[in-house]
Amino acid sequence: MRIVSVRNLPKNVDFLARGVLEGALGGLDVDEETLRRLGFTGEASQVMIVPGDGPLIAFVGLGSVEDLDAEVVRGGVAALMRKSLDHSHVGVDFSAAIDEGLDARDLARGAVEGVHLGSYEFSSYRSEPKVIALRRVSITLPGRANVAEAFEMANAVGEAVSLARDFVNEPGGSLTPTQFARRSVAMARKSGLTAKVWDAAAIRKGKLGGLIGVNRGSDNEARLLELSYDPGTKRHKTLALVGKGITFDAGGLSIKTAVGMATMKCDMGGAAAVIGAMSALNVTRPRCAVRAWVPMTDNMLGGDATRPGDVLKIRNGKTIEVLNTDAEGRLVLADGLSLASEASPDAIIDVATLTGACMVALGRDMAGVM
Repeated sequence: MRIVSVRNLPKNVDFLARGVLEGALGGLDVDEETLRRLGFTGEASQVMIVPGDGPLIAFVGLGSVEDLDAEVVRGGVAALMRKSLDHSHVGVDFSAAIDEGLDARDLARGAVEGVHLGSYEFSSYRSEPKVIALRRVSITLPGRANVAEAFEMANAVGEAVSLARDFVNEPGGSLTPTQFARRSVAMARKSGLTAKVWDAAAIRKGKLGGLIGVNRGSDNEARLLELSYDPGTKRHKTLALVGKGITFDAGGLSIKTAVGMATMKCDMGGAAAVIGAMSALNVTRPRCAVRAWVPMTDNMLGGDATRPGDVLKIRNGKTIEVLNTDAEGRLVLADGLSLASEASPDAIIDVATLTGACMVALGRDMAGVM
C-alpha cells in the first residue's frame, strides 16, 4: 500500500472521504439535514458513508476545533480505514475542515499513522485469508508546508507498530524464543541496527539466573537479544530499552486457569514494543544512542520447572525466593535491567505485560506507567 500527499485529489479514487469538524456540516456534498437525520454530527472518529453517483463518499468526524490535534486525526483516519479496505484507492481530504494555523506536519503524521492502524490485518493462519483491496491512499492537507519528512517518519512508525502487532499475534508455538530472536535479527539488518543474540550457553555464562529459572520448565531454549542504534555523533546521551519477552506464559507450576492462559501468547508484548520501536530508529533518527535488551523465554511446566520455594540469583548478584512461578516477568526483567544498568545509560525504560492486577486497578483501556 502506498500513502501519498497530494495538493488535489486525483479523479480515479473509488472512495472519497472528507474531514468534518463537529457542527460544521454546511457546504458539504450532502444536505446538512440529511446528515443530521442519519445521526452524523462530526464527533471525533465518527464515520458516515453516503452512496453517490460516482465514488462512495464518506465523512469523517474530527470533533471540535479546540481539541483537534494529530491524535484526533489518527483516530478518525483509522476508523475510516476499517470501512474502506474493499476499495483500491481512497482519497482523504482535510483541506476544507482544518485551519491552516494548525501544524500540517503533525496532522500529516496523525493521518499516515491512522492509515496503518486502521488497515492492519493479521491473517497468516486463516484457511481463507481476507483479501485487502486497498493499494493507495491519497491525502490532502491545508497549507503548502512540505510534509514529505512527516510522511516518511509516520510510515516508519506505522510499520513499527504493525511489526509489534505481528509479533503479538503470532502463536506461542511458532514464535519460540529462537524464532523471535531470529526474526528480530533480520529486522535489525534491514534497519541498520547492530544485533547480538545470547544463546543458552552465553546466558548461563552471563549468570542470568532469572531468565534461566523461568526457562527451566521449557523444551525451548531461552534467548537474550541485544539491539543497538548509533546516532553517528561523538557526543550523545544513551537510552536503554528493556522488554519482557515471555513468548507464552502457562504460569509454570503455579499454573494459570484455562481462561487465564488463553491470551498468553501476548505476554511478549513488551518485547514486541521495544523491537518495533528499534525498527523505526533509522528513519526517526533520534540524537541519542539507543540500546535494547530483550530476554526471551516461555514459562512452562516441564520436569525441572522452577518450584515455589526455589531461590534464584540474578545477574547483579541479588537472590530471589520464588513463591509463585507465575510472577515470572519480574525475574527476566531483573536480568535485563541489570544488563542495561551495567552499560550506564542516561535513562532506562522497561516495557512489560507484567500483571493482570494493573487491569484491576486501571481498567482495560489505561496503561500503568511507573
